[in-house]
Amino acid sequence: MKRLGNVHILMYSHDTFGLGHLRRCRAIAHSLVENFKGVSILIITGSQIAGAFNFSARVDFVKIPSVIKLYNGEYTSIDKHIDLTETLQMRQSIIQHTAESFQPDIMIVDKEPLGLRGEMLPTLKYLRERGCRLVLGLRDVMDSAEKLEREWQQTNAIHHVEKLYDDIWVYGPEEFWDPLNGLEVSDQVRDKMLYLGFLRRSRSSSQVTINRPKKPYLLVTGGGGGDGARLMTQVLAAYQSGAHDLPRALLVLGPLMPTEKRTEIFRKCAEMQDVDVIEFDNNMEDLIEGASAIVGMCGYNTFCEVLSFNKAALIVPRTNPREEQFIRAHRAQELNLVDMMLPSEADDVAALSKVLANLPERELPDDAGGGEMLDGLETINAFVSKWAASRPAADIYAIAGAS
Repeated sequence: MKRLGNVHILMYSHDTFGLGHLRRCRAIAHSLVENFKGVSILIITGSQIAGAFNFSARVDFVKIPSVIKLYNGEYTSIDKHIDLTETLQMRQSIIQHTAESFQPDIMIVDKEPLGLRGEMLPTLKYLRERGCRLVLGLRDVMDSAEKLEREWQQTNAIHHVEKLYDDIWVYGPEEFWDPLNGLEVSDQVRDKMLYLGFLRRSRSSSQVTINRPKKPYLLVTGGGGGDGARLMTQVLAAYQSGAHDLPRALLVLGPLMPTEKRTEIFRKCAEMQDVDVIEFDNNMEDLIEGASAIVGMCGYNTFCEVLSFNKAALIVPRTNPREEQFIRAHRAQELNLVDMMLPSEADDVAALSKVLANLPERELPDDAGGGEMLDGLETINAFVSKWAASRPAADIYAIAGAS
């Protein structure tokens, strides 16, 4: 293990919907501390359940007040008694004071160039003035060009990316997708872009989770669960139909699924012999490793896990309010990495049942080159190592933002 000296990384993850942003930051943080001595990482996160995850030594988090992104794309405070504007002011204050105390040399902002509603801008300007290297991390797919352009125009994001950031990391391979596809961006922005590859996932510990079945099983995951109830209901309908001989299934609902929907799914599963259900497991990597095949939506982390563990997968992507999952799933299907059904297609019980029955025998992602796309963490480690070598007294602080 290489020593980089006293390197501090501060990561910002706005986390308004799902678990994608925090889990991506956590994967990057764990890879860095596992490969380099002397690295300490602090993640600023708005996730409601950050404390439910295990963090490696030298990785910690600072919790900022949570803001929820509604299905219509609007935001609201998680505490209904606190005004959204007041919540955003608190978040901005905590972010800036944390950065001033931690004094970063590198800052990595995940997805949102200015943070939620511009909350990162004062901190970005402060760190820029003191010579901090600023890195913007983008998912492989952000959204449709039309929606992303409209969103970024509201904050003049392209201008700020040009003026503030030193580097743009793309968490995917160049041949898969261009996250700024369809946007008018300058050569200056393009020159900053580095395609890293997808972020490989691995089991976080040698201990097998108690939720992992001993017999072969089909894993059905709703990601964070906020909008996963429809997929769970579709899968249960396929099992209840008896149209095909289906493997045993384990449903993982996600901790953010609304209570009434979660209760109804548990009720249905209690009446079935070949389906198990749990709410959440903070070691999803272990459950995915043990599964014979995966059924899920197409959030960034789920897709990385399908590739990392080389699993046959049926993807039923969310199509609203963002088109990110659909674009990713459609491209992955084109490359023969996964099978895809639209949500409306999965409503056809007979069609879904047939796909589920054949899924364990599907060609694996590695057969289509999926394993060769997983260089992201290695590329980040190489970048940090090279940067540290050029700054003998380097301290790193990274701030990441969200899926």
